[in-house]
Amino acid sequence: MPVFTPKPGRTAELRAALQDLQQTSRQDQGCLEYSVYACDERFVLIEGWDSQADLDGHNEQAHVQGFVRISLDLLAGPFTVTAITPVN
Repeated sequence: MPVFTPKPGRTAELRAALQDLQQTSRQDQGCLEYSVYACDERFVLIEGWDSQADLDGHNEQAHVQGFVRISLDLLAGPFTVTAITPVN
């Protein structure tokens, strides 16, 4: 579950970049869920994959690597990733 905090004044640009990433990533092999949510001035990504191999493949895609590159100018700091699992 990545959390993204924009630099001041860059919220709209980050939102647009995340929307593009969301739309494209939903087409990646094994994607079960890829949804971006706004929380105050931050964005949270909830993603689910059919397998670890599918997630690894997604992370190597050009659209993901492109987002990582442009995010350096949009984010207040590096984004954090926390793995979450359902409670059954």
